[in-house]
Amino acid sequence: MPATYLELSYWQVAVAALLIVVNGAISIVLRLGMERTLAIASVRTVLQLALIGVVLEWVFQVDHWSVVVVLLCIMTGVAAVTAAQRSKRRYPGIWWDTVVSIWASSWLVTGFTLLVVMHGIERWYQPQYAIPLLGMVLGNTLNGISLGQNTLTEALVSQRERIEGLLAIGATRWEAVREPVQLAIRTGTIPIINSMMIVGLVSLPGMMTGQILSGTKPIEAVKYQIVIMFLIASATALGTVAVTLFGFARLFNRDHQFLHSRLS
Repeated sequence: MPATYLELSYWQVAVAALLIVVNGAISIVLRLGMERTLAIASVRTVLQLALIGVVLEWVFQVDHWSVVVVLLCIMTGVAAVTAAQRSKRRYPGIWWDTVVSIWASSWLVTGFTLLVVMHGIERWYQPQYAIPLLGMVLGNTLNGISLGQNTLTEALVSQRERIEGLLAIGATRWEAVREPVQLAIRTGTIPIINSMMIVGLVSLPGMMTGQILSGTKPIEAVKYQIVIMFLIASATALGTVAVTLFGFARLFNRDHQFLHSRLS
């Protein structure tokens, strides 16, 4: 018997939203003080998803490359700003480094997927594929970049004496900062690696679940999810490495000096 797709009514969505009351009750009982934040987050979730739903309906109807590219640029810009804001410490050029890292890594990998892996689609800018793919990549790359960036700057501050000591005895800037850079890259890529370790056994990812719920054959959903996991892992690694090396280049000059005064 073929699978059927259940179209949810607004009433059913409203009933599901009542589940968030449980979170509010926990906050009140334990005096966590999170009721206001939870309420704001819930309202923002509904409004933001409703807005993007309306926008995507229009984009799908227009189906023109310029409209799709503009939307992808907006998504990427928001992701870059969000990633930069998460860093506790700043240095001159951090915004530019973040924008370039997230833009280059996410668009490069998504472009490869659309043009090479999924070469059978009608148009490279087809909204059905381009927007969801880049959206999933941006969400994960954003986390990797922000984690890597924050880890690097914190490690440089906490290990300042050690780093300057190594530079004083003749070590190059790379030799002195290699361990913090390695730590930053590991930290930024660990979440996606952990996800790859348990996917299918502990968790069923959102895209795969959505396809199965819409009636797609499980094996077809699995093939898409494998592509997505590799896509996300590659973009996250590229973005994390790029933003870490950018930070390294800005905080250590060619004379092998640690410009710690730039960190704020």
